[in-house]
Order: sequence, then C-alpha cells, then structure tokens
Amino acid sequence: MKYIQLKIHASRQGLEQVTAMLLAKGIDQVSIDDPADMDDILNKEHEYDWDYIEDELKEDLDREPTLSIYFEDTPENQEKVKELKIATMMLKSKELEGLYGWDVDFGRLYAEDIPVDDTDWKDKWKEYFKPTKITERLVVKPTWESYEAAPGELILEIDPGMAFGTGTHETTSLCLKLMEKHLGDAPEAKKVLDVGCGSGILSIGAALLGCKDVLAVEIDEDAVRTAKENVECNHVEDAVTVQQGDLTKGIGFKADILVANLMADLVITLADSAREHLKEKGVFISSGILLEKKDKVADAIIQAGFDILEIAEDGEWCAITAQAKA
Repeated sequence: MKYIQLKIHASRQGLEQVTAMLLAKGIDQVSIDDPADMDDILNKEHEYDWDYIEDELKEDLDREPTLSIYFEDTPENQEKVKELKIATMMLKSKELEGLYGWDVDFGRLYAEDIPVDDTDWKDKWKEYFKPTKITERLVVKPTWESYEAAPGELILEIDPGMAFGTGTHETTSLCLKLMEKHLGDAPEAKKVLDVGCGSGILSIGAALLGCKDVLAVEIDEDAVRTAKENVECNHVEDAVTVQQGDLTKGIGFKADILVANLMADLVITLADSAREHLKEKGVFISSGILLEKKDKVADAIIQAGFDILEIAEDGEWCAITAQAKA
C-alpha cells in the first residue's frame, strides 16, 4: 500500500504548537521523533532498561525533533497534506510576527511530504535473513526461504515477526550451541524452561533436538503469538507449550535446563528464581550479556547457588552456563 508521510521539523516548543493545531483539525494519530527522549535512556532511569546503545544514537542527540503523520495516498489525502503544509507555514508566520511572544522558538516549522511504500519497512529486512547453520546440527531457516538439509541437519523454520530471535545474533546462537551441548545424548529425558522466549527459537531448537517437554514463557503478547505460530510451523506442538508470563512468576515448572536470552540486569534478577525452577544439578544457560558485565552477572549467579561451568564468548557478547549446587 502507498502512503504519504507528512514530516514536520520543529523545536520541542514548536511541536507542541503543531500538535495543538493538528488536534484542532481532528488529527490525533502522530509519531514524534525527539532525540531528547534519549536522555532518560542514557541516564539509565531504570537499571535494567538498556545494556547497549549504539554510538550513532548518542551522536544524534543534537538533531531537530520531527513529527510525522501518515495518510493513505489518495487524491483526497493529497489535498489534506497540502492544507496542513500551508497551516504549518502560517504557524511559523505568526511566530515571526510575535503573536506568541518574542521569546518563543518554534524551530524551522518546515513540512515535507514523502511518498512511502509499506513494503519498504515491512519486508526489506528479510533480504538479509538467510538460512544459517548455527550449531553442529541446527540450521535456522526463515519461513520464506528454501533450503535442502544435508545429512544430520535439523531445519528450524522461523518467522520472528515482532519478536526478537532469528538465531543469527550472537546471543541466540550462543544459547543454541550451549543448549545442544547440555541436552546431550538423552534429550528426550530432559525438561527445558525457556524464559523470555521471544520468537520461540530456543524452545523449538530444544524440541527438534529431541526434548519432549519444553515450556516457553514470554511477557509480550505479540511475541507469544509469534512463538505459537513458529511452534506450529515446526510441528513441535506436542513438545512445546508457550505461555504468557513475567519471568518465572507463578510458574511451577521444574526443568533440567533453563535458558534465558535476556540482558545482564534481567539475568541477575532471574538468578534466584532460576535456582528454584531447576532440578538438582540443573543447568542454567543465560545470555544477552555484554562482556563488560560478565563478572557482575557471574557473581550474581554464584550468589544464587550455582557453580559456573563455562563462559562462552562471541564478539562483544557472552553466555554463561552454570549448574545448581546439590
């Protein structure tokens, strides 16, 4: 479908006036891109908010804020966009005349219309997601690609949708490799708990490797739906149950292996609960941990009653494998 993006460049003060003008015209669905919103993130208002922020985002803080409205590309909406561009220009003219006072600064108040095709953002990323061999046995394949398995390979089909988890990110591949290793020669006898399952890739991987009892837990409603669809796509419904929930709260499942591809501070939060949800000498595999936080996370896991078995690294990320003390 074709759209028109009306993008208005203004100061924060100017965006308030633009928003008020749009509301007066009955338009209340807008998207605001304000680099100042990064302040709370960079200041880590919540300890667990972010582990990693791209340098490009930090360098982008001086950029002018923008407000965008999207219209279907119809003759009627083309006229509406023209009217809004004129209204924005009139708002700037009133500011220059001093009608809002001489100490205000609405910024440029520059409005531009940009043709947009929704396939630009819906499907463009798919060009870069190709079948990839992640472990000795598992090949992750997007649902829209074809791939012929070599002898001994297991094909894990995935459509991440709105959820994290294609298998190609270092944190996910580390988890899959460690999980395959610790499922061992008798995976059918082991139970797996996947906390923060995202697209369901780790749970599906466990089932394809032979595990018969997997519980996948995810707080995000969209991710739960995506995970269930991926489970069905891989025909492992008999082995994998997807459940909406916050970490392990209210879950009575006891596992031989607990996997958690989250981020450092959430892994620390989960450590005590992980110990309670593992069988004697159960294995806790955690990832989403930057190398600079490796020691902090490892210390928390040890304090929760685990012995560290292995710390695997890939790029700037690591995964920690620990075993519950008897």
